[in-house]
Amino acid sequence: MSTEVKVPTLGESVTEATIGEWLKQPGEAVAADEPIASLETDKVAVEVPSPVAGVMGQQVVAVGDTVNVGAVIATIEAGDGKAAPAPAPAPKMEAKAESAAPAPAATGGESVDTVTTMSPAVRRLVLEHGLDPTKIKGSGKDGRLTKEDVLAAANAAPDASPAPSPEAAAPASASAPGRKEERVKMTRMRQTIAKRLKSAQDTAAMLTTFNDCDMSAVIETREKYRDIFEKKHGVRLGFMSFFTKAVALAVHDIPAVNARIDGDEIVYHDYLDVSVAVSAPNGLVVPVVRNAESLSFADIEKAIADLGKRAKDGTLTMDDMTGGTFTISNGGVFGGLMSTPIINPPQSAVLGLHRIEDRPVVRNGEIVIRPMMYLAMSYDHRLVDGREAVTFLKTIKEAIEDPTRLLIDL
Repeated sequence: MSTEVKVPTLGESVTEATIGEWLKQPGEAVAADEPIASLETDKVAVEVPSPVAGVMGQQVVAVGDTVNVGAVIATIEAGDGKAAPAPAPAPKMEAKAESAAPAPAATGGESVDTVTTMSPAVRRLVLEHGLDPTKIKGSGKDGRLTKEDVLAAANAAPDASPAPSPEAAAPASASAPGRKEERVKMTRMRQTIAKRLKSAQDTAAMLTTFNDCDMSAVIETREKYRDIFEKKHGVRLGFMSFFTKAVALAVHDIPAVNARIDGDEIVYHDYLDVSVAVSAPNGLVVPVVRNAESLSFADIEKAIADLGKRAKDGTLTMDDMTGGTFTISNGGVFGGLMSTPIINPPQSAVLGLHRIEDRPVVRNGEIVIRPMMYLAMSYDHRLVDGREAVTFLKTIKEAIEDPTRLLIDL
């Protein structure tokens, strides 16, 4: 007797997904509610649990296939998984397995299946970091490698010389030595990012205005209260809470920046849901801090820390990713000096933060050194006028240079 495994409901307006990785192989024991596959949606990765306990049966679809909500993707057979024969996988899966790179010979007791049982996502990471998969200890089922295993191995040996990929082990072509290409299908998330960002450029009358701000006061405040703040609230006091509070202050005067266009109407929000751009294994994601205008510094820092951790762990939900009214993107953590951020539709504006560096500036007729940051705000000129955009960014600059304004709503 077999039980069908179907694609679960993925969230509002999400009707399809892509098979990103099979977490269970045919013949393996499966517990009830144990994840057997990972689906890639437009925004997040979603694990598909087994509806019953038993043995993994046939994989009806292959990694990379697009499936709709409610579609059957696999079967679970009755049994406990002991010595269960492995059903033949779908034809497309066989073709992919045959085209996979051959596994290196086993050494020191390593299994020859180390490479052939790697998921496509894990195999990509191994190739990107130039690692030898036979030398990485897997923490997955039956010693399989996971993404975390590969990333941990890459971080543990940053200066190590990259190990040659399986393809590199083959004799180089005499006509083009060392020139290789690899074609990797874009993930659904990356495809969605590409479409949305291009759509923003094609649809919005996008313009970027710049300013810079002296970070001395904020840095001094953080240094003065950092230990007390962390001891009381259990979270570090970062720059993002200052900028989020500054944005909340500025939208009171310039509400169009926190609005959106819907057909021939303008939708104004009396709340501020801030999309915070954070890095995830599959790309940049923008989870949302809800009702930021009413949150304290500690609440904002806790929310951002939680979203950042769950982004790295791949546990963000669809609800975490939807409904933002304004975006803050901090490219400074990667060393970016200046950028022109792209609007996150249907929002009308995005604030770009950049790295802090000491620069000479004039204060009271004298040249002094100050920790400065460039600010960039891209906005939809169909909705936000230039005067409003400049005023909005100037308000943020003034609030950061004099944080007392955040307390007295000035």
